[in-house]
Amino acid sequence: MSSTVKMTHSLREQIMTDPEVILEDKDVMRALVAANEKALGGNIVDLRGIAMERLEARLDRLEDTHRSVIAAAYENLAGTNQVHRAILRMLDPFEFEQFLKDLDGDVAEILRVDCIRLVLETVQSDDDPVVNRLGDVLSVAEPGFVESYLTNGRDVPVRQVTLRQVIPEGQMIYGEAADWIRSEACIRLDFGQGRLPGMLVFGAEDPHQFKANQGTDLLAFFGGVFERAMRRWLS
Repeated sequence: MSSTVKMTHSLREQIMTDPEVILEDKDVMRALVAANEKALGGNIVDLRGIAMERLEARLDRLEDTHRSVIAAAYENLAGTNQVHRAILRMLDPFEFEQFLKDLDGDVAEILRVDCIRLVLETVQSDDDPVVNRLGDVLSVAEPGFVESYLTNGRDVPVRQVTLRQVIPEGQMIYGEAADWIRSEACIRLDFGQGRLPGMLVFGAEDPHQFKANQGTDLLAFFGGVFERAMRRWLS
Protein backbone atom coordinates (compact mmCIF):
# COMPACT_ATOMS: atom_id res chain seq x y z
CA MET A 1 0.00 0.00 0.00
CA SER A 2 1.33 3.44 -0.85
CA SER A 3 0.15 6.87 0.09
CA THR A 4 0.74 10.32 -1.41
CA VAL A 5 1.24 13.33 0.77
CA LYS A 6 -0.75 16.20 -0.71
CA MET A 7 0.36 19.81 -0.50
CA THR A 8 -1.75 21.85 1.86
CA HIS A 9 -3.60 24.87 0.52
CA SER A 10 -1.68 27.27 2.79
CA LEU A 11 1.71 25.90 1.67
CA ARG A 12 0.69 26.15 -1.98
CA GLU A 13 -0.45 29.73 -1.53
CA GLN A 14 2.82 30.61 0.21
CA ILE A 15 4.89 29.15 -2.64
CA MET A 16 2.78 30.87 -5.29
CA THR A 17 3.07 34.19 -3.47
CA ASP A 18 6.82 34.01 -2.87
CA PRO A 19 8.46 31.43 -5.20
CA GLU A 20 11.93 32.90 -4.53
CA VAL A 21 11.87 31.09 -1.19
CA ILE A 22 12.13 27.81 -3.09
CA LEU A 23 14.57 29.03 -5.73
CA GLU A 24 17.04 30.41 -3.17
CA ASP A 25 17.10 27.21 -1.08
CA LYS A 26 19.73 24.91 -2.60
CA ASP A 27 18.66 21.85 -0.62
CA VAL A 28 15.02 22.20 -1.66
CA MET A 29 16.02 22.68 -5.31
CA ARG A 30 18.21 19.57 -5.21
CA ALA A 31 15.31 17.59 -3.77
CA LEU A 32 12.97 18.83 -6.52
CA VAL A 33 15.47 17.96 -9.25
CA ALA A 34 16.02 14.51 -7.74
CA ALA A 35 12.25 13.92 -7.57
CA ASN A 36 11.87 14.98 -11.18
CA GLU A 37 14.60 12.57 -12.31
CA LYS A 38 12.98 9.78 -10.35
CA ALA A 39 9.62 10.47 -11.99
CA LEU A 40 11.20 10.37 -15.44
CA GLY A 41 12.60 6.91 -14.92
CA GLY A 42 16.06 5.49 -15.44
CA ASN A 43 15.88 5.29 -19.24
CA ILE A 44 15.41 9.02 -19.84
CA VAL A 45 18.23 11.50 -19.78
CA ASP A 46 17.21 14.79 -18.19
CA LEU A 47 19.38 17.29 -20.05
CA ARG A 48 17.87 20.19 -18.14
CA GLY A 49 18.81 18.56 -14.84
CA ILE A 50 22.39 18.00 -16.05
CA ALA A 51 22.58 21.62 -17.17
CA MET A 52 21.33 22.77 -13.77
CA GLU A 53 23.97 20.71 -12.00
CA ARG A 54 26.69 22.22 -14.15
CA LEU A 55 25.37 25.73 -13.61
CA GLU A 56 25.21 25.10 -9.89
CA ALA A 57 28.82 23.89 -9.85
CA ARG A 58 29.88 26.95 -11.84
CA LEU A 59 27.99 29.22 -9.45
CA ASP A 60 29.76 27.63 -6.49
CA ARG A 61 33.12 28.26 -8.15
CA LEU A 62 32.18 31.86 -8.90
CA GLU A 63 31.12 32.39 -5.29
CA ASP A 64 34.43 30.98 -4.05
CA THR A 65 36.33 33.25 -6.45
CA HIS A 66 34.24 36.21 -5.34
CA ARG A 67 35.07 35.54 -1.69
CA SER A 68 38.77 35.20 -2.53
CA VAL A 69 38.80 38.48 -4.44
CA ILE A 70 37.05 40.31 -1.61
CA ALA A 71 39.44 38.82 0.97
CA ALA A 72 42.44 39.83 -1.13
CA ALA A 73 41.04 43.36 -1.55
CA TYR A 74 40.55 43.76 2.19
CA GLU A 75 44.03 42.39 2.86
CA ASN A 76 45.57 44.78 0.33
CA LEU A 77 43.65 47.72 1.82
CA ALA A 78 44.82 46.79 5.31
CA GLY A 79 48.42 46.54 4.08
CA THR A 80 48.15 49.93 2.37
CA ASN A 81 46.83 51.58 5.53
CA GLN A 82 49.59 49.92 7.54
CA VAL A 83 52.33 51.26 5.26
CA HIS A 84 50.78 54.74 5.24
CA ARG A 85 50.74 54.85 9.04
CA ALA A 86 54.36 53.66 9.18
CA ILE A 87 55.42 56.39 6.71
CA LEU A 88 53.69 59.11 8.68
CA ARG A 89 55.41 57.92 11.85
CA MET A 90 58.75 57.73 10.06
CA LEU A 91 58.46 61.37 8.96
CA ASP A 92 57.67 62.71 12.45
CA PRO A 93 61.23 63.18 13.89
CA PHE A 94 63.17 66.41 13.39
CA GLU A 95 66.56 64.90 14.22
CA PHE A 96 68.43 62.26 12.22
CA GLU A 97 69.30 60.01 15.15
CA GLN A 98 65.69 59.90 16.32
CA PHE A 99 64.63 59.23 12.73
CA LEU A 100 66.79 56.10 12.66
CA LYS A 101 65.89 54.96 16.17
CA ASP A 102 62.19 55.12 15.35
CA LEU A 103 62.77 52.78 12.42
CA ASP A 104 63.51 49.88 14.73
CA GLY A 105 60.91 51.07 17.21
CA ASP A 106 57.48 52.43 16.35
CA VAL A 107 57.86 51.97 12.58
CA ALA A 108 58.82 48.30 12.94
CA GLU A 109 55.92 47.77 15.33
CA ILE A 110 53.42 49.33 12.92
CA LEU A 111 54.73 47.17 10.06
CA ARG A 112 54.71 44.10 12.33
CA VAL A 113 58.28 43.15 11.62
CA ASP A 114 60.76 42.09 14.28
CA CYS A 115 63.56 44.46 13.29
CA ILE A 116 64.57 47.06 10.72
CA ARG A 117 68.15 47.67 9.67
CA LEU A 118 69.70 50.36 7.46
CA VAL A 119 72.89 49.57 5.57
CA LEU A 120 74.95 52.40 4.07
CA GLU A 121 77.92 51.89 1.78
CA THR A 122 80.90 54.13 2.53
CA VAL A 123 84.60 54.45 1.78
CA GLN A 124 85.24 55.95 5.19
CA SER A 125 86.08 54.17 8.42
CA ASP A 126 83.18 52.73 10.40
CA ASP A 127 84.70 54.20 13.58
CA ASP A 128 82.14 56.99 13.62
CA PRO A 129 80.40 58.20 16.81
CA VAL A 130 76.99 58.26 15.11
CA VAL A 131 77.45 54.73 13.78
CA ASN A 132 78.54 53.56 17.21
CA ARG A 133 75.49 55.12 18.87
CA LEU A 134 73.10 53.70 16.28
CA GLY A 135 74.74 50.31 15.88
CA ASP A 136 71.47 48.48 16.55
CA VAL A 137 69.80 49.92 13.47
CA LEU A 138 72.60 51.32 11.30
CA SER A 139 75.43 49.40 9.64
CA VAL A 140 78.12 50.63 7.24
CA ALA A 141 79.73 48.48 4.57
CA GLU A 142 82.30 48.79 1.86
CA PRO A 143 81.22 49.73 -1.69
CA GLY A 144 79.60 46.86 -3.55
CA PHE A 145 78.20 45.15 -0.46
CA VAL A 146 74.56 45.96 -1.20
CA GLU A 147 74.58 44.44 -4.68
CA SER A 148 76.53 41.40 -3.48
CA TYR A 149 74.10 40.84 -0.61
CA LEU A 150 70.98 41.24 -2.74
CA THR A 151 72.20 38.87 -5.46
CA ASN A 152 73.86 36.49 -2.98
CA GLY A 153 76.97 36.60 -5.13
CA ARG A 154 75.18 35.45 -8.29
CA ASP A 155 75.26 37.12 -11.69
CA VAL A 156 71.60 38.18 -11.70
CA PRO A 157 69.84 41.56 -12.05
CA VAL A 158 69.42 43.55 -8.84
CA ARG A 159 65.77 44.04 -7.97
CA GLN A 160 64.50 46.97 -5.95
CA VAL A 161 62.78 44.64 -3.48
CA THR A 162 63.98 41.14 -2.60
CA LEU A 163 61.93 38.80 -0.40
CA ARG A 164 63.56 35.63 0.90
CA GLN A 165 64.82 33.64 3.84
CA VAL A 166 67.90 35.02 5.55
CA ILE A 167 71.27 34.09 4.07
CA PRO A 168 74.44 33.47 6.16
CA GLU A 169 75.80 36.95 5.39
CA GLY A 170 72.93 38.37 7.44
CA GLN A 171 75.10 38.16 10.55
CA MET A 172 76.80 41.38 9.49
CA ILE A 173 73.44 43.17 9.27
CA TYR A 174 71.47 41.72 12.18
CA GLY A 175 74.23 41.15 14.73
CA GLU A 176 72.94 39.11 17.66
CA ALA A 177 69.44 39.10 16.16
CA ALA A 178 70.78 36.90 13.33
CA ASP A 179 70.28 33.91 15.64
CA TRP A 180 66.50 34.19 15.34
CA ILE A 181 65.74 36.24 12.19
CA ARG A 182 64.55 33.79 9.53
CA SER A 183 63.10 35.82 6.63
CA GLU A 184 63.74 39.29 5.28
CA ALA A 185 62.60 41.98 2.87
CA CYS A 186 65.53 43.90 1.36
CA ILE A 187 64.89 47.26 -0.32
CA ARG A 188 67.67 48.75 -2.41
CA LEU A 189 68.04 52.49 -1.88
CA ASP A 190 69.22 55.09 -4.38
CA PHE A 191 70.36 58.29 -2.67
CA GLY A 192 71.01 60.22 -5.86
CA GLN A 193 73.82 61.00 -8.23
CA GLY A 194 77.29 60.87 -6.73
CA ARG A 195 76.23 58.89 -3.65
CA LEU A 196 76.74 55.21 -2.91
CA PRO A 197 73.62 53.05 -2.62
CA GLY A 198 72.11 51.76 0.58
CA MET A 199 69.71 49.07 1.70
CA LEU A 200 66.76 48.93 4.08
CA VAL A 201 66.13 45.49 5.56
CA PHE A 202 63.02 44.21 7.35
CA GLY A 203 63.71 41.09 9.38
CA ALA A 204 61.15 38.62 10.72
CA GLU A 205 61.38 35.64 13.03
CA ASP A 206 58.68 33.89 11.00
CA PRO A 207 60.46 32.12 8.10
CA HIS A 208 57.32 32.51 5.95
CA GLN A 209 56.56 36.19 6.57
CA PHE A 210 58.56 37.21 3.50
CA LYS A 211 58.45 34.93 0.46
CA ALA A 212 59.51 35.42 -3.14
CA ASN A 213 55.97 34.99 -4.51
CA GLN A 214 54.52 37.91 -2.52
CA GLY A 215 53.73 41.31 -3.97
CA THR A 216 56.29 44.08 -3.48
CA ASP A 217 54.43 47.25 -4.55
CA LEU A 218 53.87 48.55 -1.02
CA LEU A 219 57.45 47.85 0.03
CA ALA A 220 58.73 49.61 -3.09
CA PHE A 221 56.56 52.61 -2.22
CA PHE A 222 57.88 52.64 1.35
CA GLY A 223 61.43 52.46 0.02
CA GLY A 224 60.78 55.37 -2.35
CA VAL A 225 59.58 57.57 0.51
CA PHE A 226 62.53 56.49 2.68
CA GLU A 227 64.99 57.35 -0.11
CA ARG A 228 63.63 60.87 -0.38
CA ALA A 229 63.72 61.38 3.37
CA MET A 230 67.33 60.16 3.54
CA ARG A 231 68.40 62.46 0.69
CA ARG A 232 67.31 65.44 2.76
CA TRP A 233 69.22 64.17 5.80
CA LEU A 234 72.34 63.43 3.75
CA SER A 235 72.31 66.85 2.15
